[in-house]
This record gives sequence, structure tokens and C-alpha cells, in this order.
Amino acid sequence: MDLLRLITCGNVDDGKSTLIGRLLYDTKSIFEDQWDAVERASAQRGDAAANLALLTDGLRAEREQGITIDVAYRYFATPRRKFIMADCPGHFEFTRNMVTGASSAQLALLLIDVRHGMTPQTCRHAFLTTLLRIKHLVICVNKMDLVNFEQAAFDRVREQFMEYAARLDSADIQFIPISALHGDNIVEKSTRMPWYAGAPLLYTLETVYVRNDANHIDARFPIQTVLRSPSTNPGYTGYAGQVASGLFRPGEEIMHPASGRTARIKSILGPGGPVAEAHYPMSVVMELEPPLDLGRGAMLARPNNLPTTAREFEAMLCWLSEQPHDPARRYVLRHTTQETGCRLHAVRYKLDIGTLHRNQDVSPLAMNDLARVTVHTDDPVSFDSYKKNRQTGGILLVDEAANTTVATGMIL
Repeated sequence: MDLLRLITCGNVDDGKSTLIGRLLYDTKSIFEDQWDAVERASAQRGDAAANLALLTDGLRAEREQGITIDVAYRYFATPRRKFIMADCPGHFEFTRNMVTGASSAQLALLLIDVRHGMTPQTCRHAFLTTLLRIKHLVICVNKMDLVNFEQAAFDRVREQFMEYAARLDSADIQFIPISALHGDNIVEKSTRMPWYAGAPLLYTLETVYVRNDANHIDARFPIQTVLRSPSTNPGYTGYAGQVASGLFRPGEEIMHPASGRTARIKSILGPGGPVAEAHYPMSVVMELEPPLDLGRGAMLARPNNLPTTAREFEAMLCWLSEQPHDPARRYVLRHTTQETGCRLHAVRYKLDIGTLHRNQDVSPLAMNDLARVTVHTDDPVSFDSYKKNRQTGGILLVDEAANTTVATGMIL
């Protein structure tokens, strides 16, 4: 079975927690003691039936107590596919957590309350999913039971969203009318919405095709470590890492872009032995002929298809730290397996994710700010744009003194 990474997002009280609970319950991913606790809590609250939203109440209680917020990950599986679901906070002040959860997602479930339609936070989350290059967006128009399952109410929300989506860069948008509370169109098609001709939500998640979402064209291999065995094989040098994108085969010529040195791939070893080809996300060891003097952080690519190598580039940053950006401070840039010192030389503009307007505000970045900046690094960095390659276009900034992650970014 393959794996699908997805996020749930949307405005507060649009039914996200109930949808998560429904998926976990209907896929039998809840332990008996968890369900017993939900039933007891529901009875204490006076609910007529078990409240599925209480399955995520632990995180909500943490919010009420003022404890640090983080993305909650839920795991479930069906006979067709495994799922890792990131439950992203819905509040505006937790934009940084939404960005963190969405950074590795392949699909986003965006919930909209059919009674309220598009809200400013709905627009923010829709924009962030496209900014982070999530190619599949499933719009769950929820609480259809509160409008008597009327098609006109669903069509009105769909038209509102598509009017806004004209400003976005999204490849695949689907709409599903649901009632997460009653399970309509979650696992089985609802008999109360015969006008809906599409598939239910779970079938959509099981069958969405994501294998072509990865970059299969640009061959990129960041070296994680160099392996040598002087006792058993004195001349052996192996370069270990995970293929970031593209395809590598024995006999092909490769290049280290920063130095221009070339070699041929002598062999490729996977966990089970030699392999005929290596592609994302395989972890392999390459033996080169002749060996190159390379270490962790170096990148290998094909000579006729090289990444950009530079010490300065433009990036869109989301500031994660509670401490504002200090223009005089040095940071550590983490890109694939490379680490190098860097400074932020200029803030070009800040982006208002509610209106998508560019604010010419060059003040220091504060928590949850999205801004276009110029990054200058100590060492050359080989990269692609994030739009072209999520693996080689994403960066992290770490405070050099405190060793805390202060920003995540996308190279433009």
C-alpha cells in the first residue's frame, strides 16, 4: 500500500474535529478505551450520542490552558492506502503551525460551513495550501444537514470558492457536500443528496493519484554521509542519501554543481542490495568512478540538468519564532542535507494572506509574518525553485545561538 499525507484545515467551528473523528471511527482506527472515554465525556456534557469531535479534545484543552500549540498527527489505514493526517489549527494566530503541517502534505481537506460560506480564514488557508504547492485540494462543504441537504446551498458555496480560486495556482480542486456529524458522503454515498454524482470522501482519498506529483525530471541527490570500509574494501567510497527527485542509473554521468567535477555512477545499492535505478524517495548508496572528494551537504545532479548554485537568492519566509527577526543576527540555513551560515539582507515586502496584497513594510519580521526576503549564505547552495521542486526548494533558518528554528521558507 502507498502512503498519502494530508492536512485538514479551515475556519474554526466548521466541523474539522468532527470530520477527523468520523474518519477515525468509520475506518476502525479508534481503540476501545478511547471510545469508552469519548462516550463518558459525551454523557457528562449531556450529548445525546457520542461526540466524535471529542477524539481531538486533548489538543483543544491544551489551547485553553495556554500550552504551546503544535500540529497533531493522526494515523489510519484502509485496505487500499495508509494515511498520515495533520490536524492544523484553525486560528489566525497559529498560521505558523498551518505552514508546518502543510509543508509535507500531498492533499488538503478544506472544510467550509455551508451556512457561512467563505470566510477570511477560509481564504487564508486556501492560499497557504497553494503557496506550499499542495496540488490536490478537496473542499468539504460541511453541515449540509442544517440546510436540509439542498443543492442550491452547496452550489452557492462552490461558486464563492471558485471565484476566489481564480487568483490561486491550484491544479486539482474537488467539492464534496458532507455532514461529518451524521456521516453523509464520508464513507458511503448519502441517500439524502441524490443530486451529488461524485464519490464519497474516503473513496476520493483512497484513489487520488499522487505518484506524478513528485519531480521525476530533475535528478537531485543530496549526500547525507560518505561510507568507507578500509578493512574489508580499502578502495571503496560510497555516497549515501535519499534521492530528492529524478532518476539515477548505473553508468550515467553525474556532476557536483558547485565545483563542476564529474564522475560516472559505478553502482547503486539499496537496502536489499544492488538496484537498477534509484528514484524519490529511495535511500541508496552510490559508488562513483572516479570517487569525488565530497561530504555531507554536497549535491549530485546530471550535467545537462543542473540546479542553480549561488550564495544569494530570493525566498518567501514564514517567521515561526516569537522573537522578531534581527537584521544584524546570523542564522544557520538548512537546505536538504547542507548547513551554512546566512544573513537576511533585505525584506522586499510582507504578504497579507487575507487580501493577498503586498505590503511594502520592511520592519523586522514578527511571528506568523509571510515575507519575501533576500538570503545571503556563506557557502554556495545548489537549489531549485520551490514551485519546481519541493525537496530542493525548501529551507529552514535556525538561530545560531539558541539553536531554535526561527523560519521556514520557499526559494523563489
